[in-house]
Amino acid sequence: MLVALWGAGHVGRKQAHADLLDDASAAAALKVTLLTSELDKQRSLPFVLAQDSEVKGALLSGDPAGYQALNLKFEALSRDTGAAVIYLLDLSGTGVAASNWNLPASFVGSNFAFRPYFQGAVHAGRSEYFALGNVSNEPGLYLARRLEQDGRPLGVIVVKVEFGTVEAGWRKFPAPVFVTDERGVVLLSSVESWRFLTERPLSPEEREALRTSLQFGDAPLTPLPLRPDSAGRVTVQLPGRDEEPFLHVQAPVPGEPWQFHLLSATGEATERAVADARLKAALAVLCTLLAAGIWMHRRHRIQDRVRAQEAIRQELESRVAARTRELREANAQLRAEMEDRQRAEAELHSLQEELVQANKLAFLGQITAGVAHEINQPVAAIRSYADNSAVFLERGVLDRVRGNMAAIAALTERIGVITNELRTFSRKSAPVADGRVPVEVAIDGALTLVGFQLRRRGIALHRSASEPGLAVKAERVRLEQVLVNLLQNAIDALEQAAEPRITVSAYRDGSRVALVVADNGPGLPESITASLFTPFQTTKPRGLGLGLVISRDIVADFGGSLSVQSQPGCGARFTIHLPEATS
Repeated sequence: MLVALWGAGHVGRKQAHADLLDDASAAAALKVTLLTSELDKQRSLPFVLAQDSEVKGALLSGDPAGYQALNLKFEALSRDTGAAVIYLLDLSGTGVAASNWNLPASFVGSNFAFRPYFQGAVHAGRSEYFALGNVSNEPGLYLARRLEQDGRPLGVIVVKVEFGTVEAGWRKFPAPVFVTDERGVVLLSSVESWRFLTERPLSPEEREALRTSLQFGDAPLTPLPLRPDSAGRVTVQLPGRDEEPFLHVQAPVPGEPWQFHLLSATGEATERAVADARLKAALAVLCTLLAAGIWMHRRHRIQDRVRAQEAIRQELESRVAARTRELREANAQLRAEMEDRQRAEAELHSLQEELVQANKLAFLGQITAGVAHEINQPVAAIRSYADNSAVFLERGVLDRVRGNMAAIAALTERIGVITNELRTFSRKSAPVADGRVPVEVAIDGALTLVGFQLRRRGIALHRSASEPGLAVKAERVRLEQVLVNLLQNAIDALEQAAEPRITVSAYRDGSRVALVVADNGPGLPESITASLFTPFQTTKPRGLGLGLVISRDIVADFGGSLSVQSQPGCGARFTIHLPEATS
């Protein structure tokens, strides 16, 4: 018990120290944030005033009326922003306008050329300096900015910030806080008597330099009543109180060479943490002793429990065997259901293939008349060339006969291309998702089938040249079926268009290839666009609403996607994205 109590006290003391350190660090960070926020708010004021045309105009003219107007302006700004004093200095360092112009301690007419903030602003453009006011005798931070006109300095605008409100807010909390500069001199503090004391003893040179600069007036600059101990804490003598141990936490103030210090009392919190830890340790030891007694008592009942457990084990084994039989039967039933599902999926896939083929044959029916016209023209030309050749043969004009034969051969080759495209398109092909299809070949095949309809309806075709060798991973016939579907939809959409136009383009989009079919028709309503790829959704009076659904499924089989962008009155743009075939 004694060892447990001693160890618990040690652990509780360490935990209390860690908790206090976390709480103190969080409180210090919060107060630093609030202090930084106040500084940033005040820093913006001299920056804005340095750009003010009224301020520059008054310095340029030297008109007393202008300075009086600035007095009133600075007075209102000081009241609204909380700045202690706002004042304007000419190049000689003399105050020409100030927010306290009507007070006994007015800065108007006083010369501040000896002040480091004036000298720093004149030479560097801006300066910040914390000091005791030589007129008001109040400490504050001086924020100075140089005013310029066409690169020529005019004067310096200064805003003095006092921190009485900030310090008053700190005094509402029990933890003492203070802010030191780069030399360790206390600038701000919740303990008023600590102002202008030092964190460490100053050297005679540092003390003499501060006395000469009058930065802190005749302040004693003696060390703070802080005495560090071996446990990493400090013992502090606060006014009207006995010495107490505190945890010392410090954090830098962003934008200033200052350090923020917070002292968190450790005595009461540490004692409470040690007492709680020891109480928990005592309870743990008692519980351990109680558990040992119970274990010794239960030891005499082990045999009875063993027999009872044996009976339970046998019962469990019988239940497990019964459950195993049930699981085996359920597994067999599940396998049968899976086989039924696989057969159903196979039938569904077969039906989908049949639907794709039916859609393809339906397109063939629509383009048959056009293809027949395409074939009829070369057949008529062949008949004419054959008749002419017979006449030329009788006359012995063999050169003309040979020319006619060559023309007949070219026309028969053209008929072969058209019929071969029809035969290839109508063939039922197996899905191949990793084949290589040149983009231009697929577009040429689709345009061969719908070319007559484009010419018959007077639709202008704009075909953008794609990159040489651009190819996609797909199956040619099914890709052509998708393109024919999109082109046929575009042709139908342009039935009432005044200047119908279809644009076909292909380009590389990252690691994929985009094929675009766009028209300048009436476009699609938003209600239709949202559900366009839903079965039986169509805008055609005699359409079934399956063509785009089938096209989307075909593109998905290739590992791609089909999308549409449309606005009413601006046409429709269908984009096919497919993986690029690199070899």
